Amino acid sequence: MIQPPFDVAGFDKAMASDGLYHFHNLLGSQQLEALRKDCDQVYERRRAIQVRNGVDRGMEGAAHHVLGDDTSLDQFIADLPLADVIMHYFGGKYILLNFGATLHPPGGSAYTLKPHRDVRAWTADYPLSLNMLVMLDDFTAQNGATLLMTGSHLKEAMPTNDAFKTEAKQIEGKAGDILLFSSLVVHAAAPNKSDRPRKALTLCFGRPFMKPQMDWPRFLRPDAEAHLSPLARQLLGYDARVASSLDEYYQPPERWTFKQDQR
Repeated sequence: MIQPPFDVAGFDKAMASDGLYHFHNLLGSQQLEALRKDCDQVYERRRAIQVRNGVDRGMEGAAHHVLGDDTSLDQFIADLPLADVIMHYFGGKYILLNFGATLHPPGGSAYTLKPHRDVRAWTADYPLSLNMLVMLDDFTAQNGATLLMTGSHLKEAMPTNDAFKTEAKQIEGKAGDILLFSSLVVHAAAPNKSDRPRKALTLCFGRPFMKPQMDWPRFLRPDAEAHLSPLARQLLGYDARVASSLDEYYQPPERWTFKQDQR
């Protein structure tokens, strides 16, 4: 249940009309410092793989699937901010579809600069996924605060680039703020015209029957499951797995790979 003083009616109204809601000052200075530092660490590892596999062009400053390195990013999932709000949005349990970090360096040319949606299927009356943007630095017009075209989740057709340029709003905020927005909202990073990177976390959540971008139970170390919080187990799909044998299928409810309350 969502605890007061959260404005449930205001959230529902904003999500229905604009497709986004801005939460202010949710993360403290120590957590922000740890997350910023660990973003650099996980990016270096992933950047090396991008370069090695020849897919580094257009991915400057972008780190994908940033769990499993024993950093503060793992703890972020274990104690996810706004977990109850997200459950309210879906009307039930949900899983983590992807989790990235963006360093958004000055003068970068990453694919995130192009207007896009983060879900392919058009299901306006039945939301499949929800985006979370965590501001690790202040978001300003100068350093490329994210552009979102409010209300675009209500129109199936993608806007033209000119329409997006004219109608999109630049969402400025402070380090520690969090945006939740419909994955159908058209958005893009704005060019960073400052002299330093602008860091953020980008997460996408979806209904338990959806396929995440990463198979987290196989991606993480075999011993990771024993140390996960109940919320992390849910988010990473440990309670929404498909049985791989008849013996695994024929089990009492407490041992089901897809838990009864994952609906």
